[in-house]
Amino acid sequence: MRIRETIILRTMAALLFAATFQVQVGSAQTPGTFDGCPLEGKTTRTALMALNRLKNRTVAPLKADVNPAISLTSVLEPGNDVGRWTETQAASITGFVVAVKPGGPESVNCAATDPAHTDTHIELALSADDSQGIHHMIVEVTPRGRAIMAAKGKDWSTANLRRTLVGRKITVVGWMMLDREHCNASENTNPGGAHNWRATCWEIHPISALGPAR
Repeated sequence: MRIRETIILRTMAALLFAATFQVQVGSAQTPGTFDGCPLEGKTTRTALMALNRLKNRTVAPLKADVNPAISLTSVLEPGNDVGRWTETQAASITGFVVAVKPGGPESVNCAATDPAHTDTHIELALSADDSQGIHHMIVEVTPRGRAIMAAKGKDWSTANLRRTLVGRKITVVGWMMLDREHCNASENTNPGGAHNWRATCWEIHPISALGPAR
C-alpha cells in the first residue's frame, strides 16, 4: 500500500512540475523577440528582414570590433560612402548632440507607436550650433537596448535623453549599420537632393554605450 501511495504521489508531483514548467515556458518571450516583436520586425520583404535583424542586435561589440578609423569627421566626409564601412565593424563616435527625436512607427519595431517600443534618433554634428541636417550623423537607441539599460538602472528613454544630452558633447559606441531605406535622403549618396535631411545613411545602430565625450 505504501509503495502504491508513493508511486501515486511521485506521479502527481511529476505532472505538477510538468504543468508548471509549461506555464513558465509559455509565458516567456520566444527567443529573439521583444514584447512579441521578432528580430526581423514586421515585414514580408527579405532584404528588410535582414536589415531589421542588424538593427535589433543586442550583443555589445568588443573593443576588438571597434574600427579606430571611424570618427564623426570620417563618417561625414563627402562622397558616395556605401562601401566605406562594413556592418561587422563597431565604432566609437564623438560629437555634439543637436537633436533627440522619437523614431516613430517602423517595421523593425513592428510598427509600434508608444515611446518604450520606438527608436530614439540622436543627431550628432561636429559643432553644437550646426543645425543643417545634411551635416548630421544619426545614431540610435533601440527599444531592446533601452530595456537592457533600464535593467541596469539607466534611463535611456527619449524624453530623458533629450533633456540630458541636447547641446552636449558625447561619445557613443555601437555597431555600424547602413540604413539603406534612407540612402535616398542622405547627402553623401544623393548629393543636392531637395529632401535630404542627413549627411549619410551610415548610423551607429544600435548604440550599446553613451556618455560624456572621452
